[in-house]
Amino acid sequence: MHSTPLISIIIPTFNEEKYIAVCLDSILEADYAQEKMEVFVVDGMSEDSTREIVQEYHRKYPFIHVVVNQQRHTPIGMNLGIQASSGDYVFVLSAHAHYDAVYFKDLIENIVKLNADCVGGVLITDVKNKNKRSSSIKEVLMHKFGVGNVLFRTGCNEVTEIDTVAFGCYRRSTFEKYGLFDEKLIRNQDIELNKRIINAGGKIYLIPDVQCTYYARENFKDLAKNQYQNGYWNMLTAYYTKTLSSLNLRHFVPLLFVLSLLFPLLFSLLFSKVLWISFVSLLSYLSLVIIISIKLKNSSNSICYLIMSFLTLHLSYGIGSLMGILFVIKKMIKGEK
Repeated sequence: MHSTPLISIIIPTFNEEKYIAVCLDSILEADYAQEKMEVFVVDGMSEDSTREIVQEYHRKYPFIHVVVNQQRHTPIGMNLGIQASSGDYVFVLSAHAHYDAVYFKDLIENIVKLNADCVGGVLITDVKNKNKRSSSIKEVLMHKFGVGNVLFRTGCNEVTEIDTVAFGCYRRSTFEKYGLFDEKLIRNQDIELNKRIINAGGKIYLIPDVQCTYYARENFKDLAKNQYQNGYWNMLTAYYTKTLSSLNLRHFVPLLFVLSLLFPLLFSLLFSKVLWISFVSLLSYLSLVIIISIKLKNSSNSICYLIMSFLTLHLSYGIGSLMGILFVIKKMIKGEK
């Protein structure tokens, strides 16, 4: 690049007082000229001290701005930030993450070199408060059996064309060409936009040498709540967009597992012999989880917590997907759009 372009960094937040300072500090420490940055923290009416913390940063660094998202929903906040910004390139980030010093510079160089619509780096999962439980959750969220074949989580060896990335760098023209984030989608709005780009002939690449650290949920209650919402909104994403094109097979595997347990249980009221299907499904799953947990065991985690992490992740995701389907069926019966 002959000159350093202005970049816009959009960070939607809600009750992120534990993480926002770490996020903003990593941006301030980036190997990128601060006079070529503008940061918009779009806050969804946080009930903790998130906005006060960002205001403190704004007083020291005027290029960090607070935008209030009164409607609270994440995609609305993302779009508000994009509309308030003026950079040639737009980063849509998470407050739950720390970004490497070269994150912005290297992604800009690659989006230009590859003539891409969006590029992203590898997401390294970590936890702020390390103990055997949180470290076990971290291991599961980095394992293919936990999250599937998600390259931006598991990594790759070379620049790879991909269907979606996390916390990507977009050309401003990408939004002009393909549209903004779908404001009906409380979750999956980034996946849906990226699939929209791909389906229309756009290009998205994963840059393996660029990394950021994402701070995962540290207890089973928060993990279950997060994964339940992910599963729930997978189904609603398909319903609101009227297509399955934004989803992959991995999005449905936890649902199939839950159904393999529930359906035989229900049918066993009429045909008792089908109950063995639930037993075999659960036994097979637990056997595989135990084997993987033994392999993942180290001094920082525990086999028990690893097993509980896999169970919490998959069951909450699958149950969320099932409840999403039931919600969609209810809306269709009522004739709602």
